[in-house]
Amino acid sequence: MQAVSCGWLQRAGVELALLRLDLIDPLISGNKWYKLAPHLAEARRRGAPGLISLGGAHSNHLHALAAAGARFGLATVGLLRGHEQKTPTVADLHRFGMQLHWLGYAGYRDRHRDDFWNPWRALYPGFVPVAEGGLSLAAAQSCATLVGEIERALPGLGWTGYDQLWAAAGSGTTLAGLVMGEGGRHPLVGALAVPADHGVAPALLRLLGEVGRPAEEGYRLLDASRGGFARLDAELARFILDFEQATGVPLEPLYTGKLLLALQEAVLSGEIARGSRVVAVHSGGLQGRRALASRLAELASQS
Repeated sequence: MQAVSCGWLQRAGVELALLRLDLIDPLISGNKWYKLAPHLAEARRRGAPGLISLGGAHSNHLHALAAAGARFGLATVGLLRGHEQKTPTVADLHRFGMQLHWLGYAGYRDRHRDDFWNPWRALYPGFVPVAEGGLSLAAAQSCATLVGEIERALPGLGWTGYDQLWAAAGSGTTLAGLVMGEGGRHPLVGALAVPADHGVAPALLRLLGEVGRPAEEGYRLLDASRGGFARLDAELARFILDFEQATGVPLEPLYTGKLLLALQEAVLSGEIARGSRVVAVHSGGLQGRRALASRLAELASQS
């Protein structure tokens, strides 16, 4: 946990601490450490030769899975959206030994079909299939332990508590875990990094329903996607670079950057009251920024 401060927080009289999951591990980064842990344990329990999952050409999830497979001696297979392309992430996937299959866009959309995994199970017998983003109840329950980590870190900040917890949402797994861990004790805000039609809300309801949590209690969702997943704009780019300069904390623009910009908007509007203490989850994913660095600088320079 790291307390951070900058001009807009100081003027509003709001204190902010970041749960720096980006510092957990250089490769199995951020919330992926928690989301992948039960899948890796399941592979070990089964004696599986490896794991197979899905993602895009900049996927933090596939990057962490490939790195974990290389570290722990498990083969990995990635099913990628779109057509073959070269990115820093894809180069790493090859380096970590992940076997890649490019599905095109129509083929990737088929991932929601009930029979989607059948041919892949036949091609890679015994491999553990992992849903996009690691989405599963076990992964959410693993993420629930983050609340305890936050609470144990509070004395180091000189805090006795906090007023709100904020986290970005892409698949809904981490957010569902935080709802479980919080148990309604603090208001929880999920900043959607993807548009509302990407299914985060139904995924949350399903995961929480599996553990008997009341539907839509203990959290609220707000649209922080800025018009689409991976959609960048000049305001976001300037915010990220300014925040990094003021705090020394590196951000990526798809999740944590959008989360903190949405938080800034809530602070400046007075939605978050003066004197509040807020915890925000830095979910890692910095590896994906490599392909976007020049674009961020270009956007930030626009008037």
